[in-house]
Amino acid sequence: MTTRRVGIVMNGVTGRMGLNQHLVRSIVAIRGEGGVRLPNGDRLVPDPVLVGRDETRLREIARAHGIERISTNLDAALANAGDEIYFDATLTRLRADNVRRAIAAGKHVYCEKPLATSTAEAIDLTRLARRAGVRHGVVQDKLFLPGIRKLRSLAESGFFGRILSVRGDFGYWVFEGDSGPPPQRPSWNYRKEEGGGIIVDMFAHWRYVLDHTFGPVRAVQCLGATHVPERVDEQGKRYRATADDAAYATFVLDDAGHGGEIVAQFNSSWTVRVYRDELLEIQVDGTHGSAVAGLRECRVQRRDDTPRAVWNPDVPNPIDFYAQWQEVPDATPADNAFKVQWEMFLRHVTAGEPFVHDFLEGAKGVQLAELALQSWRERRWIDVPPLPQGEEADRSPGTMESGNVARRSAAAR
Repeated sequence: MTTRRVGIVMNGVTGRMGLNQHLVRSIVAIRGEGGVRLPNGDRLVPDPVLVGRDETRLREIARAHGIERISTNLDAALANAGDEIYFDATLTRLRADNVRRAIAAGKHVYCEKPLATSTAEAIDLTRLARRAGVRHGVVQDKLFLPGIRKLRSLAESGFFGRILSVRGDFGYWVFEGDSGPPPQRPSWNYRKEEGGGIIVDMFAHWRYVLDHTFGPVRAVQCLGATHVPERVDEQGKRYRATADDAAYATFVLDDAGHGGEIVAQFNSSWTVRVYRDELLEIQVDGTHGSAVAGLRECRVQRRDDTPRAVWNPDVPNPIDFYAQWQEVPDATPADNAFKVQWEMFLRHVTAGEPFVHDFLEGAKGVQLAELALQSWRERRWIDVPPLPQGEEADRSPGTMESGNVARRSAAAR
């Protein structure tokens, strides 16, 4: 067995997601396990250089996690031929420019979502990466959560029969910052001019979850809202929230297996108090059975176990509706979803293993957010057209009119 090094330029690790999920629970965890095992038995050990603007913070993080290299100069870090991969978890509005610089430097690129602020820009990044011959990927972590994996396995096995509907509830109460606990999300999330808003943040997730678990999204109808109009920022100053903090959407999916359609509804909110098992809960109903899944757990009810419910508001309900549901066991031990996808991308870059979560998949998430904002603005259903594939994507920056996400959000309001 041979140990191989892979250099990674990690930009944005001082932020919550970049630090906790991508650095500590993914790259540092992989290093602690001795690296990623490759098909030939070799071990691939990540060697990151942490990039950002705050040198003091970078040194603190590096020292805490046994990392030797930091830099406050992105171009200098990209110029190092010994680092093959660029990773971006910076602010959304900065990402496209960073990714272009990395592609120009010949780096393979893996980045957080959303890939860009417009569909046209995301398609352009796809074209640039393909022409440069670099491998590229976008984080789609929820596909690797145990609960979502169980839903996909049930769908692939035919457990549901014909899937009729999917219903998702996501969110929690984000504190305003004026009293009580501090806010769980940064203030830029609530400023449309800085790329904020729950539609931009979450609809990329719903796109890949729906596409890869049940069927491709073909239409969207969405209503957004800014329920809490004023919040307090990190400096204790009040500011007006200009971005949406809740969204209520319905999607139509292709049901290729049965030649029909699946209706999916998702409520996304940073202004909801949780009364469910997990922060994300998805229920799937089909002709043969139903399932309810969260981040980790999944329970099912088969048609033969479905109680015969009768609506009678005049007497106490005699049925324990929870009793006929059974837990789906874990097929394999659960690992961190971000770490699982990091390992896949590292094997993709170094061993050529397949990786479907590329820039084009990331562009689909940007597209759905844009169309949802358009639906909100125009108060109507919007079709979701296919994005250009292969050579078509290389020739054209896009197939639809795609404005800046923040600009569409402002128009919607």
